[in-house]
Amino acid sequence: MIAGALDCKNRLLGWSIIAVGSSERMLVRIGDAFTDAVRMGASGVILVHNHPSGSAEPSAEDRALTERLEQAGELLGIRVLDHIITGDGEYRSKGEGW
Repeated sequence: MIAGALDCKNRLLGWSIIAVGSSERMLVRIGDAFTDAVRMGASGVILVHNHPSGSAEPSAEDRALTERLEQAGELLGIRVLDHIITGDGEYRSKGEGW
C-alpha cells in the first residue's frame, strides 16, 4: 500500500510506501500509514493498493482497514480523502462509493 500526502489545497507533497504484502495478505500498521504524512505536514492522504487476484473489489478487511485509518486520521487532523484499489485493468475508489 502506498499513501499520497496532500497539502491543504490537495496538492501532492509526496508518496510513501506504508506496507508491502504477499499474494494473500497485507499487514498495515495504522501508525505507518501516517508517519510520513505527519513529517510532511500533510492535511490529507490518498491510499492506494493492488489486489494480485486481479479483482479490484474491496474485501471486508479493506473496508475495515479504511474505517480504522479514517478514525486515526481524524485524531491526527489528517483526512483520508480516498482509498483506491487496483486490479487487472480496473480500479475501485471509496470516493466513488466502492
